Amino acid sequence: MTSKKDLSERDICSRFITPALEQAGWDMQKQVREEVGFTDGRIYVKGNLSVRGKCKRADYILYYKPNIPVAIIEAKDNTHSVMAGIQQGLDYATILDIPTVFSSNGDGFFEHDRTASGGNIEREIPLHEFPAPDQLWERYKRYKGIITPEAERISAQDYFFDGTSRSPRYYQQIAINRTVEAIANGQQRILLTMATGTGKTYTAFQIIHRLWKAGAKKRILFLADRNALIDQTRRGDFRHFKDKMTVIKHKKIDKSYEIYLALYQGLTNYDEDKDAYREFSPDFFDLIVIDECHRGSASEDSAWREILDYFKSATHIGLTATPKETETISSTEYFGDPIYTYSLKQGIQDGFLAPYKVLRVGLNVDLEGWRPEAGKTDKSGQLVEDRIYNRKDYDKNLAIDERTEAVANRITEYLSKTNRFDKTILFCVDIDHAQRMRAALANVNSDLMAQNPKYVMQITGDNDEGKRELDNFINPEERYPVIATTSKLMTTGVDAQTCKLIVLDSNIGSMTEFKQIIGRGTRINEAFGKTFFTIVDFRNVTDLFADPDFDGDPVRVKELGEDDEFESPEDELADDESITDETGEEIIFDPHPEVPEIITGGDIISQPHARYYVNGVNVAILNERIQYMDGNGKLITGSLKDYTRQKVREQYQSLNDFLTKWHSADKKQAIIDELTEQGIVLENLKEAIGKEMDIFDLICHTAFDQPPLTRAERAKQVRKRDVFTQYGEQARKVLEALLDKYADEGIENIEDIKVLKVNPFDQFGTPTEIIKFFGGKQYYLQALTQLEQALYQMA
Repeated sequence: MTSKKDLSERDICSRFITPALEQAGWDMQKQVREEVGFTDGRIYVKGNLSVRGKCKRADYILYYKPNIPVAIIEAKDNTHSVMAGIQQGLDYATILDIPTVFSSNGDGFFEHDRTASGGNIEREIPLHEFPAPDQLWERYKRYKGIITPEAERISAQDYFFDGTSRSPRYYQQIAINRTVEAIANGQQRILLTMATGTGKTYTAFQIIHRLWKAGAKKRILFLADRNALIDQTRRGDFRHFKDKMTVIKHKKIDKSYEIYLALYQGLTNYDEDKDAYREFSPDFFDLIVIDECHRGSASEDSAWREILDYFKSATHIGLTATPKETETISSTEYFGDPIYTYSLKQGIQDGFLAPYKVLRVGLNVDLEGWRPEAGKTDKSGQLVEDRIYNRKDYDKNLAIDERTEAVANRITEYLSKTNRFDKTILFCVDIDHAQRMRAALANVNSDLMAQNPKYVMQITGDNDEGKRELDNFINPEERYPVIATTSKLMTTGVDAQTCKLIVLDSNIGSMTEFKQIIGRGTRINEAFGKTFFTIVDFRNVTDLFADPDFDGDPVRVKELGEDDEFESPEDELADDESITDETGEEIIFDPHPEVPEIITGGDIISQPHARYYVNGVNVAILNERIQYMDGNGKLITGSLKDYTRQKVREQYQSLNDFLTKWHSADKKQAIIDELTEQGIVLENLKEAIGKEMDIFDLICHTAFDQPPLTRAERAKQVRKRDVFTQYGEQARKVLEALLDKYADEGIENIEDIKVLKVNPFDQFGTPTEIIKFFGGKQYYLQALTQLEQALYQMA
């Protein structure tokens, strides 16, 4: 008879844990999920390739109702103690906002109750005493502070299901549950902070739907500040409200609906007697959701706040990626502290948001300034004021043709090294700058403009043709436009899933605006090959990464000097608040009246003669510095080699420790993956030290000062020793080919048996036929192990 000690972890689950749950009254179909992966696994970037790390996975999550989790169970095999999984379970429970954790090895359960006090937090219970669903629901209510029967009824309201397999991600589930529970308990002002690209609108829809279906909120107003946001919301998740929903347009009010979508400026005329929202009684709405609430509702003197003050008896939920905290504006002062925050950094670590690299380009006129020679006139004949101009002046007070052309050339050079059809957003100083950048990019990409004049388009608030193309730009199925030049219009509310390049050529001083711009690239669309994106920064805007308020650092920063070219992916692999009008377009007032400006769609239009336009200026590239980001998003300030040495030595105390692990590993890729999880991207180290070196030699050389051999040298040593004499002629040819493959590509590519399907192995026969040369799969794998041992025999 098999001993319990010999059973696998899954056997323990199926023979002991699952029966105990069934006996306690848990519905295994509706209330229990096994092996629940609740993150996607962080994306690690290697040149133009990316690979996902491991996702976080819980053995069991128990739900009182779908998406209302009340307990987590971590299972271990019976060679472990009953409490061996409790710390891992507690880590997951903290992330998932779950009050009760169990660990089990099949002998019983070890319980941690986060609602208990005194000496009763942890205890061991036998298998047959596992708590029933109602018992853990009572504990959950205590954990959430749900006291009254009415609050319990609302908190237990079902989620909306559309008949597909779609369900909320774990952080959306937490945001939805906390919000519904807070409102059920009587809270009137609520703030949710969720990074761009994490599904705030879907979260809002589930909150509204549950409260509406429970009858807790009967008439709901969803407020946004851009037409694009309203349209995306109406066509997206909110479409399930069907004929119960309306969009308020042209200030026409129909009080027969239950769900209303509106622009702030669609309800106000800035005239107390004519404001459209006053056609509703102050108590008409009992719930108002304010999207992008950092933009104006947080400011006491904002006209948008008048709407909230008028409907002050309603519950107000603020949604934002970037809560605003300045001397004059505070999101938290109005809404209170966020009841849940899901940051950009967390989204990248979980693998739900795309990581990014930064290439910083320093132009000589930016870094050193530019002073006109005596008598210098601009293109209209105006004498240029004699002073030193710098980055803050360019394209605001002074435009240099050669600088514009240099930026256009560098963008095109980058795209030529990656993919000229990667969707790109170029953020400019204002509309005039966006127009000139469009023209410069059109000239340098004349071949593609000849194929389709929409290859480069200006998408700004004043440009109807460009605005009409915005939907095509953000649609993954549409190839054109490819490059969009803009200033403010696309900083927020533009769901550009396949945007792979963001170019910064604007002086962005606001952390809020910076985060919003970075958010344009953070969405992942693996079906279209979008797993990361790149920022090319011409204005040192990415200095804001160093700000403690910024929470999502880049995976790589590289500064380019005068003689530096953009690497191809293969090379890299180897080696101020606005007011908006009725249409949702921003109107911003310039604090410097000597240069009057008008804003449309959030984009600045400068009046004629507001700046000098000059040419004949020498513009060149200066500076070079390379920095890398580790697995926690922190900048590696020392050399990559020193950083790698430190991290490897954290894993392996000595060369012998490393050699033991290397030789005992069934697949060397497992060690590479382990180091990648520690933030060591070995492909970057290859680039820094030498492309032809094996991963083994990279580590031994970098961390333990061993003299390195190239892959070709290792392969040559094996051939000299003639270690394959016991094999037949055909088998020897296969091993020789594996050696060649190793010398060309490295150990990772010969470990996978699929290598036998590609050239030159396909010339020997099918993989099955090749394996027969060795007497079967077991003997082929033994030969491969012998080959690896010969390769890594230390001289």
